Amino acid sequence: MNTNTTLLKVSLAFLLILLSRAESKAQQQTDQPNILWIVSEDNSPLIGAYGDEFATTPNIDQLASEGVLYQNAFAAAPVCAPSRSTLITGVWPTSMGTQHMRSTYPIPEMIKFFPRYLREAGYYTSNNVKKDYNTVDQPEAWDESSNQATYKNRKEGQPFFSVFNTTISHESSLHEPLASLVHDPEKVPIPPYHPRTPEMKHDWAQYYDKVQMMDAKVGEVLKELEASGLAENTIVFYYSDHGGVLGRSKRFMYESGLHIPLIIRFPEKYQHLAPGKAGSKTDRIVTFVDFAPTILSMAGVKIPEYMQGQAFLGEQQLEPREYAQAFRGRMDERIDMSRSVRDKKYRYIRNYLPHKIYAQYIEYLWRAPSMRSWEQAYHAGELNEVQAKFFGTKPVEELYDVEADPHNVTNLAEDPQHQSILQRMRKANNKWVQESKDVGFLPEAMIEDIAKNTTLYEYARSGKYPVEKIIQAVEEVASGDVLKIMQHLTSDNSVIRYWAATACTMVGEKAAPAEAELEKLTDDPETAVRIAAAEALYHLGEKELALQTLNEALKIDNEMARVQAINVLETMKADAMPTLSAVKALVPDDPEVNNYDVRAARRLVEKLQEND
Repeated sequence: MNTNTTLLKVSLAFLLILLSRAESKAQQQTDQPNILWIVSEDNSPLIGAYGDEFATTPNIDQLASEGVLYQNAFAAAPVCAPSRSTLITGVWPTSMGTQHMRSTYPIPEMIKFFPRYLREAGYYTSNNVKKDYNTVDQPEAWDESSNQATYKNRKEGQPFFSVFNTTISHESSLHEPLASLVHDPEKVPIPPYHPRTPEMKHDWAQYYDKVQMMDAKVGEVLKELEASGLAENTIVFYYSDHGGVLGRSKRFMYESGLHIPLIIRFPEKYQHLAPGKAGSKTDRIVTFVDFAPTILSMAGVKIPEYMQGQAFLGEQQLEPREYAQAFRGRMDERIDMSRSVRDKKYRYIRNYLPHKIYAQYIEYLWRAPSMRSWEQAYHAGELNEVQAKFFGTKPVEELYDVEADPHNVTNLAEDPQHQSILQRMRKANNKWVQESKDVGFLPEAMIEDIAKNTTLYEYARSGKYPVEKIIQAVEEVASGDVLKIMQHLTSDNSVIRYWAATACTMVGEKAAPAEAELEKLTDDPETAVRIAAAEALYHLGEKELALQTLNEALKIDNEMARVQAINVLETMKADAMPTLSAVKALVPDDPEVNNYDVRAARRLVEKLQEND
């Protein structure tokens, strides 16, 4: 009897094992794939798998040998928060008003952070650790979001979408020089736009050290996945949130700021989803706005109609895109606006505020020793033409042959042989900003006011924002035609008046015939228009009225109006001295207060006191 009982128990146990394996196998064949994102920060494809022989990245290189390497993957913006806003929504931030660095303007309720759709489809969603989505948070997108979040906390057999962010290669890793380095500063490759100052060489070598450390972290995440026994059911993405990290990369519209590494590994059971075999490369253009719809497509979840990206994997994938678009808005305390389109060979950049220099002082950027040394070399007259260009104003258009000029130093926009390419890409950019209803043409002081009552996405579609009319006016005033500029100064549209007044600063003394109209605009209902008119009047010699207008703007209850006014005042240098007391009033005693108007005000007070 005991023997029979034992045999029965063994038989039942064996049967249960077989049933469990059969159930597991069936689940693996029919269930949605697990998807794991490993996201690094602030790094271009300075990785061995991408051909960088100086880089030490064995784990990422191994991942590339097991997966598919994307040669043409691009961030939507060359800085983290706007890029992450794109990733989490599948919508262009320029359509939602989330394009400016670190802003919390709301987005419509219908636009959900995409992991929410995965949760509703049965996925366990976890995020470790960074969010930074540049809008009001939607915590319900995640089952778990913390520095301990992991797929391991899901229910047994539950598919997961899990994100692991590593901050090791972030810009801040260069703020304090390391005493000893693995990579040799004397051998480190440096792009032609950087001078080989001791600080520059050290920062570049330290950065390669940080990339090596980041690679080790990627290896740890992959080993943990293997140890969990889930690797054969998990599609792995590795990518960076944008390029970087030294000056003229992060925050800037070049390959160094926008081109990212992207490697996707497909286990054998999901090879049917892969665009190529293990160890292969693809030149398909993909960009961050495509990531959300792609993940939903791979998971078998219907892509919402409002998403503006194109799935590049899964059953809902579309034909390859021709261009990767990108944008630059306000970067911390400095106002700017550029847009870009990139095909497989060329990058086109449209600078909408070309009178603003590339190297506008940004407190956080200037914490890097390399950045300070670059500026010092500029003032000492030690730079060549390519290196000094960064400290000058911008052309309206830039065009680069990325294959021949990977560092984007030779602008072909005025080259007769490239005019047809320039026109094609200019047209593509204009089409994109119109179709996406780009709200970046609204000065941010106006955005701040609009966002109190509605979302910018809804505002742009309410009939109150004639984007085609505005873009046409922007292009007309950018041509420098003073008659057109004067015509638009009296427009019934405040956005067009702003751009016309701004164009007067761009053309300088040529705007003299518009002086009377500019004086009228210092009483405009819109603060942003008044500030733009004051800036133009200053350059026409009307300093007293300009300073009076700007001084009044500093007292407006609108942070972005104050930022705009301080940005203008800083360009006036010692002439801004009459506003010193009003600027000082913006600086609190608490050094921990770090709002963007406060950052800009601290800098201006410092510069004015130097000249006192």
